[in-house]
Amino acid sequence: MNTKLYHGACLYPELWSREVLQQDIDLMKQTGINVVRIGEFAWSVFEPEEGRIDISSFVEVIELLHEHGIDTVMCTPTPTPPIWLSHGHPERMYVNEHGTVMNHGARQHACTNHPYFRERTAIITEHIAQAVGPLPGVIAWQLDNEFKAHVAECMCSTCKGLWHRWLEERYGTVERLNEAWGTNVWSQTYQRFDQVPQPGPAPFLHNSSLRTMYQRFSMEKIAEFADEQAAIIRRYSLAPITHNSSIAFHVDNERLFKNLDFASFDTYASKENAHAYLFNCDLWRNLKPGKDFWIMETSPSHAASLESYATPHPSGYVKAEAVAAYALGAGAFCYWLWRQQRTGSEQPHGSVVSAWGEPTIGHRQVLEVETARQELEELLLETRPMQAEVAMTYSDAAKAYIKTELHRKLNHRGLVNDFYHRILSLGIHRDIIPEGADLSGYKLLFTPFLPYVSPQYLQRALDFTAEGGIWVVGPLTGGRTEEHAIHMDAGLGKLEKLAGVKTVYTYPMDGTETIGRVFGISAPLSLWSAVFQPLEGGAAVVGEIREGLTPGLAFVTEHQYGQGKIVMLGSMPSGEEGDRLLRQLIKHYADEAKVTVQSDVTPGTIVAPRCGPDGQIAWIIVNMDGQGGGVTLPVSGADALTGKEIPSGKLTVDAFGYRAIRFDHRRS
Repeated sequence: MNTKLYHGACLYPELWSREVLQQDIDLMKQTGINVVRIGEFAWSVFEPEEGRIDISSFVEVIELLHEHGIDTVMCTPTPTPPIWLSHGHPERMYVNEHGTVMNHGARQHACTNHPYFRERTAIITEHIAQAVGPLPGVIAWQLDNEFKAHVAECMCSTCKGLWHRWLEERYGTVERLNEAWGTNVWSQTYQRFDQVPQPGPAPFLHNSSLRTMYQRFSMEKIAEFADEQAAIIRRYSLAPITHNSSIAFHVDNERLFKNLDFASFDTYASKENAHAYLFNCDLWRNLKPGKDFWIMETSPSHAASLESYATPHPSGYVKAEAVAAYALGAGAFCYWLWRQQRTGSEQPHGSVVSAWGEPTIGHRQVLEVETARQELEELLLETRPMQAEVAMTYSDAAKAYIKTELHRKLNHRGLVNDFYHRILSLGIHRDIIPEGADLSGYKLLFTPFLPYVSPQYLQRALDFTAEGGIWVVGPLTGGRTEEHAIHMDAGLGKLEKLAGVKTVYTYPMDGTETIGRVFGISAPLSLWSAVFQPLEGGAAVVGEIREGLTPGLAFVTEHQYGQGKIVMLGSMPSGEEGDRLLRQLIKHYADEAKVTVQSDVTPGTIVAPRCGPDGQIAWIIVNMDGQGGGVTLPVSGADALTGKEIPSGKLTVDAFGYRAIRFDHRRS
């Protein structure tokens, strides 16, 4: 799959005549589309009646595409089970937290844990794999489509039984569950596992452990469903398997991709949220290290449905998205969708060609992407993204804890993206890594918004620190146990003694007019916070609270650990001054850690450093905000597209433009 850069789109041959398909193929070749994704919603075409299965129409499509030089990603069609599976069988349907049973229609309406659903999905997956697996045009597989995008944890009776078995496997005895969850609060003590409810309708809030553990149970079950489909496909095909996911969905992406071959995501971020788009690239690159990730869906212009529409992308922005993705490690950049749908719920959605076969407003952007792909392909195929020296840990499990304990409607996705944005804006090359990632090669590690710090993660972070790394912990990190209870030995459990501090108080700082000062900057503090006193012979106070309820206590501390340092960040700076403070804190520790893979790139522009097998360095510089930008080249280099020598010093980039610079590694 790494012999070319893929430029693709989602195609729905089941919706159109063969004449239209041939027209689409001709247009795709003119546009530069070299891969399509098909089949994810076609179950009723494959199996119009239960047991009557015929995949031949898609075999013909794949062979026709291959004849014309277009590869295929084949999908399993399990997000849209047919009417014969749904009708008259409410017990097979998804049930939401309010007890509402889904009807047939839209997608993801069935419970993916129901045994009959699993039986039929295994059968249809096997038939597709048998028919399609040997075809040379099939270069990859996608399981389902956007697991848990429209639904969260199912509350049906099937899931209830699986929940009870999951709890018994996890805790062994109901007494251990009661102890871990503290169920004596509000007389919730259980006598048997089958008495433990699902977190459905209730007069007030459920026990925190119940809510968080049910989310983790649901995440594990959807990953098991993916594993089951992948195992079937592997009996008939050697092509790699993925799923298109998102941090917005109700899944644990680290667990989901554990047994898959490469990682993919879809995104519809606007120009104003370009940092969120880049966050995804930096995370998905690290879900399957060393392997290209794919952007399986994005719009060539705008997202839309029957109820809403987004603002179309400005001219040139899609090209900037694609170049940034390829430079940061994407093997493919694909659109949803190729031909506009004439029926259904997403008729207004942006596409490459209209329902009547003419170019859309996004078509010219697709042509720009193809020009860029062709210009950069040689350089990108002979280099790989450079490992960053700065990492930030991301956890979908943490998302579950924060969903349970929302406080003032905290948004985990927003929190992590905003923190990341500060690192990005400083020109620091960064990796977003899952909890289980190897920390080798990093110099600076950020762990914000991780309420539960597992013993395994704690040990890896301590080993990293002992070997000379700087570990910045917080905010909102370490205050909860695995079962979403409060520690009884210390405010932040084992973490705080290792950090050389005592947590004196934890409390919400919003509205308390608390001001903290660090590195010469004073700013308001916010969110649920921890304030510290150093232990004797322990941490040094770096940031002190000057105003509010706890003046004189610390919110930033440093403690030597081995050859490195643990930095505690107990509160989230807010407002303009808070933004300045947090940026200064990040820059201070990046400088102290001697981070070298960074640049003075202007805000709104990024540098993606890459290296070749011979050690040669290349920078791909991309402007993402449409304002143009620049960066200082530390040494002279060569323009990778023209071969022209480029002197060291300031290099400018046009609005939504890109530059590719090769450096002689012996000089740089």
